[in-house]
Amino acid sequence: MDIRIYVGNLNKSTTQEEIKTLFAQAGTISSVEVVMDKSTGLSKGFAFVAMADQAEADKAVSMFNAHVLGENTLKVNIAKPRTEAAHA
Repeated sequence: MDIRIYVGNLNKSTTQEEIKTLFAQAGTISSVEVVMDKSTGLSKGFAFVAMADQAEADKAVSMFNAHVLGENTLKVNIAKPRTEAAHA
């Protein structure tokens, strides 16, 4: 099962490809999902990166938490599991 990594404080113009290129430095990426605002179509300023390997996910967190991308300092950590309330 993939390990999901939360990537916060993204610049609204940061692309999925930029995130993928950055996180590929830490290991193999399964997917990147930039969360978009449904009404505006713009990024909400955060994304989720999925990695298959726990060690690579931990490496990505240590490498990129507080990393500056563009003009923003990223907040990176292992994503908390979704709860049923979040789906409602």
